Amino acid sequence: MVSMNNENVPRVIKAKNIGVAFENRDEDDLKSKAFRLFSKPKSDKEKQEEKTWALEDITFDGYEGEILGIIGSNGAGKTTISKVITGILREDRGSIEVDGNVTALFSYGMGFNPELTGKENVYLNGMMLGIEKDKINEYIDEIHEFSELEGFLYQPMKYYSSGMKARLGFSVASHLQPEILILDEALNTGDARFGKKAAQKLKELVKNAKMVIIVTHSLNFARRNCDRLIWFEKGKVKEDGDPKEIIDKYRASIPPARTRPQKSLNLNKTETNVKNRAVIKAENVGVKFRLNKEDFWAMKNLSFEINEGEVVGIIGHNGAGKSTLCKLLTHIYLPDEGNLEVNGDTSSLLGYGTGFNPQLTGRDNIYLNAMLLGISKKKISEKFDEIVEFSGIEKAIDRPVKSYSSGMKSRLGFSIAAVLKPDIFIIDEALSTGDVEFKQKASERIQEMMERAKAVIIVSHSMGFVEKICTRAIWMEKGLIVRDGDAEQVVQEYREATGTTNKNNVKLNRRRKTKSNNRSNTENQQASK
Repeated sequence: MVSMNNENVPRVIKAKNIGVAFENRDEDDLKSKAFRLFSKPKSDKEKQEEKTWALEDITFDGYEGEILGIIGSNGAGKTTISKVITGILREDRGSIEVDGNVTALFSYGMGFNPELTGKENVYLNGMMLGIEKDKINEYIDEIHEFSELEGFLYQPMKYYSSGMKARLGFSVASHLQPEILILDEALNTGDARFGKKAAQKLKELVKNAKMVIIVTHSLNFARRNCDRLIWFEKGKVKEDGDPKEIIDKYRASIPPARTRPQKSLNLNKTETNVKNRAVIKAENVGVKFRLNKEDFWAMKNLSFEINEGEVVGIIGHNGAGKSTLCKLLTHIYLPDEGNLEVNGDTSSLLGYGTGFNPQLTGRDNIYLNAMLLGISKKKISEKFDEIVEFSGIEKAIDRPVKSYSSGMKSRLGFSIAAVLKPDIFIIDEALSTGDVEFKQKASERIQEMMERAKAVIIVSHSMGFVEKICTRAIWMEKGLIVRDGDAEQVVQEYREATGTTNKNNVKLNRRRKTKSNNRSNTENQQASK
């Protein structure tokens, strides 16, 4: 591990008193520009009041050979500092020195062309990073093998799930010998097995590269893999130091649940009144794509029912068909075979920020998204303040969404859909970039929604989240259902099959089994007497 006090370790990044501000108005509005052109010039004080400082007085060093983690709540400034390091944003105050070429992977799939194949995007992204084509040729087979995309590498990326994009993006960025690699929420949609593989790759990478920076909401991933953590809060450095100490302080700062204790994420599992009335019914459903002049079946012979009152988690590796199923249920795709019945209006959140117009403000996007869901403008106005308050991004609501972090988009998207109370709520990896506090709020809101909604369907790679929030889980692989049943049982089987079993869960299950055996032995002894 790199010591911050070791003066012999070369500094790769020197950031001093960094400040970055955003204008509190939409610069793309031509009418506003014309109005300002003929208006009285504003004083320096008025100009300062029109700005929101996303970063203030940020000072830190990055050292050669370290894996540096950056944590904090949504909107804390994590993505902004990443963009400053890469040169995408210029600091308004202070100075930064970066000794090396920076390769950045911002969330999943950014920079990919959906119409091109995965392989074509490897070359496109590599050359955008300044890598020679001959060098990409040298690594293309390793990238293909590491990503585990198999035949999908030769298919257009518009058919990829978010997790598949994450796999390919990481594989490209980590194999083309970067000097400084920044991963900003880039692994959040990957499954646990790939996450372990990626963590090992990072440790190998930092032996040859100058340093790796990981921006993440996964505190467990940060604790296991980072040499040092910087905690950002409200655009400032709150703490900087040992990962375990920083994470303990960060967790202690999260306020306790404000809702009813029996529905707290940290206590009891979701309890709902499941009715014997089917909300969704699928009979031998199949979806195919025409790829390279051949039919590829993304899912086949899918049969299941979801009853009113259920919270169903959809789990499985990247490319298992989970996102395809969500698009089927929301009528984005139609089945190529079989029958599908959906009894109720669906409201879907397919990944964070899906459907947002980056040029419009958060305020405008609330109205735009809600009306796309068929909600009247009057109802949106009635619920507007509640949506903004729940999202927790009040100060940024009149800024263009293009300046939002992935976590802020996640908060806003979930808040719109949840506050407007749909019949059937589908969440596809939309909470993967949420911070711990917001996941707590979102979990409680999902549980509250079950009093009104017909069903909630959640696609997630977070097994703990599925265990706690879902009443049932469907495990998919290669377009087929492997297991369908009680969430805790299905998740346990999935963990055992994928080698990602949590040690604490194993101990807990052993204790449960021992207690059960002891109880059975006692009953047998009493019966014999």
